[in-house]
Amino acid sequence: MSSPTHQSVSNTPGSPEPGARGATVPVWLIVLMVLLLYWGGIYFDENGGWFNKQVYAPYKSIAEVEAYQPVRGGIDLSHGKALFESNCALCHGVDGMGKPGQAPPLAGSEWAQGNPAHMIRIPLYGLTGTITVKGNTYTGLTMAAMGATYSPSDLAAVLSYIRSSWGNKASPITAAQVEAVKKEVGNRTVPWTPEELNALK
Repeated sequence: MSSPTHQSVSNTPGSPEPGARGATVPVWLIVLMVLLLYWGGIYFDENGGWFNKQVYAPYKSIAEVEAYQPVRGGIDLSHGKALFESNCALCHGVDGMGKPGQAPPLAGSEWAQGNPAHMIRIPLYGLTGTITVKGNTYTGLTMAAMGATYSPSDLAAVLSYIRSSWGNKASPITAAQVEAVKKEVGNRTVPWTPEELNALK
């Protein structure tokens, strides 16, 4: 048997059968395709977000995330947190859980989440006496008027931070509410007692 031979098909004039011949792609078409692919890659890189650091690693720490949080209702909670941690956390703890013999917890506290007018009075004028928080009774504790030197907006920021942190879900307190309480109470010089605050509307 003889091995098969391959013959090339030619397109000779007058031949009834079609023939095949090589065709070349224009150079300008190849250049255009490369340019379109290049432009598409740049567009995707800038708009697709797959390679954007703000998508995969937007922030380096929790503090950086909190610094970019929007101001809610005119209250800057990040400023309130800073004030809380530099003053209130000494006794109430950074986590709001309080410290035995020093201060009751603020996390889950019915006082912290209760009547805003009561909450404002405590740091403005102080608190003394026996107080019950989350079913636990705290006796012999006295809180000084830690917020008396704060501006209304600063005190509002601290209290709003407390009322929205550690699982607390109370409404924010505004500077106008702080000013209203100061105007109503006037120049009080003695701390409130829990009984007095509970008697208020």
